Amino acid sequence: MFSRTVHAIQASGHVLQATVCSKFFKPLMTCTSSLSSNSRQYEQITQTLKEVKGAMAETTGGVREAAPSLPESHTKELCTFYNGLDEPAKYDFLTVLAKDFTVDHDSIIKASENIHSAQDKGEAALLQAESRLRQLLIPRYGQLFAQIGRVNGGVKFLVDLRVDLLTMLSSQSFHDDPHLKSMNSTLREMLSHWFSAGLLNLERITWHSACDILQKISEYEAVHPVRNWTDLKRRVGPYRRCFMFTHNSMPREPVMVLHTALTEDISSSIQSIVRNRSQDELETVNDMNGSEENPEKATTAIFYSITSTQKGLQGVDLGNYLIKQVVRELIAEFPKMHQFSSLSPIPGFREWLLGEIHKELKGDHVGALFTDSEMKSIMDISNRDDMNPLEVLRRLLITNDWVQSSRLISMLEKPLMRLCACYLYLEKRRGHALNPVANFHLRNGAVMWRINWQGDISPRGLTASCGMMVNYRYFLDNTNYNSQEYLEKHHIIASQQVLDLVTEYKNLSRLPTSNL
Repeated sequence: MFSRTVHAIQASGHVLQATVCSKFFKPLMTCTSSLSSNSRQYEQITQTLKEVKGAMAETTGGVREAAPSLPESHTKELCTFYNGLDEPAKYDFLTVLAKDFTVDHDSIIKASENIHSAQDKGEAALLQAESRLRQLLIPRYGQLFAQIGRVNGGVKFLVDLRVDLLTMLSSQSFHDDPHLKSMNSTLREMLSHWFSAGLLNLERITWHSACDILQKISEYEAVHPVRNWTDLKRRVGPYRRCFMFTHNSMPREPVMVLHTALTEDISSSIQSIVRNRSQDELETVNDMNGSEENPEKATTAIFYSITSTQKGLQGVDLGNYLIKQVVRELIAEFPKMHQFSSLSPIPGFREWLLGEIHKELKGDHVGALFTDSEMKSIMDISNRDDMNPLEVLRRLLITNDWVQSSRLISMLEKPLMRLCACYLYLEKRRGHALNPVANFHLRNGAVMWRINWQGDISPRGLTASCGMMVNYRYFLDNTNYNSQEYLEKHHIIASQQVLDLVTEYKNLSRLPTSNL
């Protein structure tokens, strides 16, 4: 029924990949010269998906509740066809797929009514009616995704397809589309099952790992970019551990990467881990037998970078499992290890602070961000008595010029630490921490343990969080309780340092402190 013909198509100035054609692609074969028109290309996409839908129906004999299937070769052809489309055409494809391959609402209503009538016909009839309803509740695109996931390279195809889907939903044109949202939820749920902890492989990366893997580890690093091969060698060398999750359906492709430093204490600065080492640090390394690790010295694990490498797995919780598995690996290797903590960035803090300053300048802010003495110090140090001190500070923060003055660095430590604690501890979205990194670690059961002044003084760190970082500490005996408190009661477990800073903010802003 499906004849095989290999050909290439010219469309909108883009050469589509050579594809093995079948009944799906017959319309494309007869009108390749006219595909420069977007409307014509849309017609071809619509016709292609119509043929796919018909082929799926043929395998069920027209019975909607039967599970449809496509031959593996035809499923691969469809994937090749999609990969050959340009971006606008892919958006058309996904839009048509979301609308035309959704559930049959009339059939669902009828099946629901059948369940009610089946109650009087015995348990077997009721269970059969429920089974029909369950099958009808699976959208056609969900069944198609399941088919694609079974072919070689299919899971990776779906991960990449979801990237396109998320990009669409983030745009103004599609962000409210209910069909696309529903399809995204279906695909995310399927990927969550396929990428569950038991189906992932934990691998340690060393300098002797395959070159292509090392290259990907370097390219994917999103928290603290790798500067060169020497930097990468240090990050996978002595007193460092780099682990990655892989999936059997995506060989040689990191899914999530965790970088860990082995230290004697909880680090407060990323410079000591990924930047060029100072003389004191080099002496410490030499004291720890140079390139030979001393297990007695490795008492603390610092998780300083965790990166999800696949955008298409957004919303699929992998980091929690990765950290837990790495903790078990480290305890087995280093019996003296007893402290586990992150050293985390605080993305969004500076942007939030600038927004709060803007509110106060407009008179819309409840309470004060800074004390009168702090405002006076800003004026004195900046020598700008012709301008509102808040406006002076706003400009200094935008340009990061404040770090050029040692007096400003010292003077701003107390107020910015106080405001950062407010941002991390008090600012919420739907009851959970507004900051995504805080939300991640708190969901995992960590304690908001310590805010570190000048923890990351790189331009990236200054722009994100005015140079501050935070430790989320994992007390292994308490992680389940802490996670439950946060998820169910929206209660953040924090150290006294954080709570004291929050109290200072509340006292200054005249906010109630009873909930600390």
